Amino acid sequence: MAAVGAVSRALAELHARLAVVDDGAVADYIPQLALADPAAFGLALVSMDGHRYTAGDALAPLTIQSVSKPFVYALALAELGLDAVTAHVGAEPSGEGFNAISLEPGTGRPANPMINAGAIVTTSLIPAADPAARFERILACLSAFAGRRLDVDEAVYASESRTGDRNRALAYLMRGAGSLAVDVEEAVDVYFRQCAVRVTAADLAVMAATLAGGGVNPVTGEPVVPELTAERVLAVMATSGMYDAAGDWLLRVGLPAKGGVSGGLIACSPARFGIAAYSPPLDAVGNPVRGVLALRELSERYALHLMHHPGAAPATVTRDVHGDGVALVIAQGPLEFTTTERLLSVLAEAVAPLPAAGGVVLDLDRVTRVDPPSAAMVREELTVLRRRGLTVAAVGEAGASVLDDPDHVFGTRKRAVAWCEQQVSAAEPPEERRRTGAAEPPEQPHW
Repeated sequence: MAAVGAVSRALAELHARLAVVDDGAVADYIPQLALADPAAFGLALVSMDGHRYTAGDALAPLTIQSVSKPFVYALALAELGLDAVTAHVGAEPSGEGFNAISLEPGTGRPANPMINAGAIVTTSLIPAADPAARFERILACLSAFAGRRLDVDEAVYASESRTGDRNRALAYLMRGAGSLAVDVEEAVDVYFRQCAVRVTAADLAVMAATLAGGGVNPVTGEPVVPELTAERVLAVMATSGMYDAAGDWLLRVGLPAKGGVSGGLIACSPARFGIAAYSPPLDAVGNPVRGVLALRELSERYALHLMHHPGAAPATVTRDVHGDGVALVIAQGPLEFTTTERLLSVLAEAVAPLPAAGGVVLDLDRVTRVDPPSAAMVREELTVLRRRGLTVAAVGEAGASVLDDPDHVFGTRKRAVAWCEQQVSAAEPPEERRRTGAAEPPEQPHW
């Protein structure tokens, strides 16, 4: 379900502002990737409720490249278990580039599954009768994360295969050291096809949200990997997903993330959402410049850093209808990004059937805390509703923090609903009141 509202507007505003950034360069060591449009830029976010938000070129096709690594690692962990996988691939940050020769002395293990060497070994570990069956299992896994059947960009696959000598060299080193147990050409061929799987930023956001949601796809509702597996993948993404910029990324953004040389970038906010960006120009580390800037700003704006204290208890949101023209939305507990996104979604559903001159009461009397970014999101949405002609009232101190008109903030739900019903009735044409049998509105009470 695609959603609109404050989150969509935030992505659209961010997209419009960052689209003019022209830093970075499109990857050209794989010739087919050099054909990408450097102006392409898309953002997508998927919440734990399966609400989808996009801006810009979120539906433009790209190849998944290194963004595939966390998901194939998840498949390996789910199939084989942590101990069996770590016997072949470590889990330590390498502090080096994505294509570095980073093998453990004595064992030949690559440092982690997010660098190319580790990803090649991880891919080779997927149980299958032959390379074709192995790739089919990987494609099925990526498709389950995305919530739709994916395919391969054959031109990019061929281009990668022709120019993949460094990856072959890494594979031969690992084969010689004993950490790669299958034929080198078979291993790299499956890996090249894996990297050439075609996705969109919208797909990547669903995939990231599936990891953030404990392995359950929030759009399809289907479990993809066990919760513990998703948890372990997020841990490795947090420490190693951004290569030699992982420490700075964790410091500034604070979300498990993974980028790819085609311009894809994902980040996971556990139990909140998954987000993705697509922008082909890359920085010196190999991550998309606009995508990095967008996620930095979103993390700061909405207090998304993993180390940020979110508050104690989750908020609950319900809705009701009073008469034909007034909707009631009730929330309780703390309001931060996840619960605010849920509140705005329920609010949108509640006002959708209202007449043009209808009203809505937002009861926040039992809300224990509203963080400033959430207050701004709700305030913006209420302003939009009022511009549409709806009468808006709020309840409680938290209501006063999100509604900029103190005359429309009430101490009790009963008073707010009564006032709102009166305003809606007064706005109704006299002939409509006579048709429905509604009484003439009384004089406005003073509360």
